[in-house]
Amino acid sequence: MKIILKEDVRGLGYKDDVVEVRDGYGRNYLIPQGKAVVATTSALKVLAENQRQRAHKLAQIKADAEAAAAALEGVALTIGAKTSSTGTIFGSVNAIQIAEALEKLGHNVDRKLIIIKDNIKEVGKYTATVQFHKEVAVEIPFEVVAE
Repeated sequence: MKIILKEDVRGLGYKDDVVEVRDGYGRNYLIPQGKAVVATTSALKVLAENQRQRAHKLAQIKADAEAAAAALEGVALTIGAKTSSTGTIFGSVNAIQIAEALEKLGHNVDRKLIIIKDNIKEVGKYTATVQFHKEVAVEIPFEVVAE
C-alpha cells in the first residue's frame, strides 16, 4: 500500500514522503492516527502542488536547521549521574538529560530531535545525534560521569 506521510514517523519517513507499507500497518495504524493518507492519484497531484508552493519556505527551514547545527558543532557535554561502586548508573541517561545539558550551555534543542542509539547505563563516552531536518543532523559527543 502506498501512502503519503502527513508527519514525520521515525523509522519510516518524513512529512510528505510517499512510502510503501504493509496494508495492515497503513489501514490500522497510520491512517486512523492521522499520520498518513492513501496515495491516490488526486492526493499525489495535491502533494506536488503543495510542495511546489512551499519550496521557498522549505529552503528557509533547512537554512535555519543548518544554522542551528553549526551552532552545536564542537559542543561536548558532561552529564553527571548517580552510580553504584561498579560504575553502573541508577536508571539511564536519556534525551531529556542531554537537552537540559544543552540548554545550560545556551542551546535550546527539543528533546524529540535527540536520538540516542544505545541504552546508556554505564559511565563512559557516548554520542547522540540531533536531527534538525531530514538532511541536517549533528553528532554531539557526551561523557557520563559519576556524581
